[in-house]
Amino acid sequence: MEKENVSSTSSGYMGVVMLLVFLALGICGLVLFNQYVTGIVVSMLCFIAVIFTALGLIVVNPNESSVLVLFGEYKGTIKTNGFFWVNPFLIKKRISLRARNLNREPIKVNDKLGNPIMIGCVLVWRVKDTFKAAFEVDDYVHFVDIQSESATRKLAGHYAYDNFDDEQKEITLRAGGEEVHLALERELSERLTMAGIEVMEARISYLAYASEIAGAMLRRQQATAVVAARTKIVEGAVSMVELALDQLSKKNVIELDEDKKAAMISNLMVVLCSDKDTTPVVNTGTLHQ
Repeated sequence: MEKENVSSTSSGYMGVVMLLVFLALGICGLVLFNQYVTGIVVSMLCFIAVIFTALGLIVVNPNESSVLVLFGEYKGTIKTNGFFWVNPFLIKKRISLRARNLNREPIKVNDKLGNPIMIGCVLVWRVKDTFKAAFEVDDYVHFVDIQSESATRKLAGHYAYDNFDDEQKEITLRAGGEEVHLALERELSERLTMAGIEVMEARISYLAYASEIAGAMLRRQQATAVVAARTKIVEGAVSMVELALDQLSKKNVIELDEDKKAAMISNLMVVLCSDKDTTPVVNTGTLHQ
């Protein structure tokens, strides 16, 4: 398989000089020898040479390239910016070397658990090998678009959207962060190498549950958050009750039997774990009433 090679070219200003010489010869031939058939023929040949010389002039802008093909044979690539003159019979195909952005619209896919989700990605890429970009694929821009969608679908199938039970158990799309982005970059790089494309950066730009399950998953997230909050509250309440009983015992503030301790613990737990402000009840009788 052929590889990209940088073509050697002549200065475009030399081509301009040749063009002016042929043009001057053609005009002189018509003016001085228009009465001779030979002079007219020579002038016509000079004008044809002017046209062919002009066809060989090419300007390559910064971060652009020109792939040269002669009768179906790859002759090289011009990557140096400037003004050049090449063989007029060469077909010149311009390929930009600038970095480009691809912001894909969110697509509906299934995650690792089979849940339908909406996921979109943004890709920064550029052409690295002009030979592969020009000849290995039909349309390298369309190729990048299609392969980015395919890579996004594959990525979503390897990870779950979220892990409600244990967020540290496995990597998820929502919480995977840099590791998920690196996995997407690797997948895209493998797919786009054959087209001579370099993946500079790839990121998930949009991630959400599909509309048909979004409501149910939102309620599940809320329930998970409530359970986690309640767990923390209970842990804190138990610690506070333990501390209160320990301090009362050490300072001999009051002697509590098992029944009184149970009643006190029950009251403290209600006060500390309630999601609303408790209403105190003033006991105006004895302690046992």
